[in-house]
Amino acid sequence: MAEQRFLEPLDVLFPRGNKLFGDAGSFGKAQMPPWPSAAAGAIRSRMLADSGVDFSAFARGEVIGNAALRDVLGTPQVPGFFRIGWFSIGRRINGVIEPLIALPADVVANEDSDAMRYLHPQPLPKGLRASCLTARVAMLRQEPGAKPEGGLWLASKGFAAYLRGETLSRKEHAVRTGDLWKTDVRIGIALDPQRRAAAERALFTVEAIATDESTGFLACIEGADGLVPKGGLLRLGGDGRGARIEVCKVAWPEPDWDRIARERRFRLVLVTPGLFERGWLPPGTQADGTTWSGPDGLSARLVCAAVPRAQVVSGWDLALEAPKAALRAAPGGSVYWFDAQGSDDAVLTIALRKLAGEGFGCLSDYPDRARLAEGFNNVMIANWANQ
Repeated sequence: MAEQRFLEPLDVLFPRGNKLFGDAGSFGKAQMPPWPSAAAGAIRSRMLADSGVDFSAFARGEVIGNAALRDVLGTPQVPGFFRIGWFSIGRRINGVIEPLIALPADVVANEDSDAMRYLHPQPLPKGLRASCLTARVAMLRQEPGAKPEGGLWLASKGFAAYLRGETLSRKEHAVRTGDLWKTDVRIGIALDPQRRAAAERALFTVEAIATDESTGFLACIEGADGLVPKGGLLRLGGDGRGARIEVCKVAWPEPDWDRIARERRFRLVLVTPGLFERGWLPPGTQADGTTWSGPDGLSARLVCAAVPRAQVVSGWDLALEAPKAALRAAPGGSVYWFDAQGSDDAVLTIALRKLAGEGFGCLSDYPDRARLAEGFNNVMIANWANQ
């Protein structure tokens, strides 16, 4: 059963990306929102501390004495049942926590229009050729052309409308980044551990994130057997800045499942970055690049995809005291359109619900169970947008 937690920063945060910094004059850019691995590490560390586990022994791979905690966390090399099933920006409105998601890759907002428009899978016009594998490409139907607006997030009403493929309004459904957090540039200086003093000629600049008082992070934890902290503090992000953790309830929006069964087509949208063995192609895609085998025998055809430029995901392994492997990732918000004509109604909906609940880990262990436990490769199901 999923356990939902709201992580509320108590100070500025330093959510670092995958680029090293610290040399004289270097710049440390913030990664916002952080990778889901930041939440996984913070919550698991708190669980270990609450049970009095020796961190050094755990890092060496020694078995945890507490049987329940051992089943949940396993070891750094062989994770247990713990998994981050959802991680996103969250916001407290009138005592209720709502999830917010960045505009997915198939939604475009313009500065001179309230309506936000969907990209639609379209065949290439005659005379045009492209190197894409899919039969259609994602196109924007818009007249006249206009400059797109970035830095927008879908709030609860917009999130629900998006999953159902309904019309989106910038004023009614979207929130600007500036209303959620501000970036604060800080100057730091490296420390000399031998002298226990500031190092000479080692100034650097780093971005800090100052969240609005209502803004935090929403995490859903699977497989934790009731052991996730229900209150107190966490060390979150670079420099271990404080964050409060609390139990929360969320009214999660869902697509129109009956419409999916009736139309036999759907969108898969990455909630978190996708670490896929075949680049941008999701697990289950066959050698031809368009035939897709989902869970429980579901078969569908990949019709179109909207995948932004690949990201690189890395991090620091505290147990091994070494950087994690750098992996190319399909960014969160990437969209895949599938046609499941011929699929059985029951198989279609059951398989898609399983995929939404377990992520692509139900199809592939790539890159490894540790990365999947950290919350990568999670996905949500959406209806095709109305034309």
